[in-house]
Amino acid sequence: MPNRFVDNPERPLYEIKANLFKALAHPARIRILEILSASAHPTPVSTILAETELEPTLLSQHLAVLKRHRVVTAERTGNAVLYELAHPKVSELLVIARAFLADVLGSQRDQYEALKSLPPLGRPE
Repeated sequence: MPNRFVDNPERPLYEIKANLFKALAHPARIRILEILSASAHPTPVSTILAETELEPTLLSQHLAVLKRHRVVTAERTGNAVLYELAHPKVSELLVIARAFLADVLGSQRDQYEALKSLPPLGRPE
């Protein structure tokens, strides 16, 4: 029986999308993107470094991952390297992710409150 995923001509698109989500799959990279999203202008590495409080080498690695997956772009101006989102839709993606998270956490809170209202389990002593 053929594997529909393997035989699917759109498979490379799924792989590209999966790699995009892998690039986003670190809290530091999400924080970097939020910093860039909040800025109206390209942001110097020094600003990102100050706001994330990451070690410079670690920040450089995270920026390289984001750049490799074309989520951010970089431009050297003199001694400074300025970063910005590669596409405005990245900001929308962050907003949607936050809204999704708020919904999930809200439903969990509702479930937790419902659990607390259940009668106790076990035999009374």
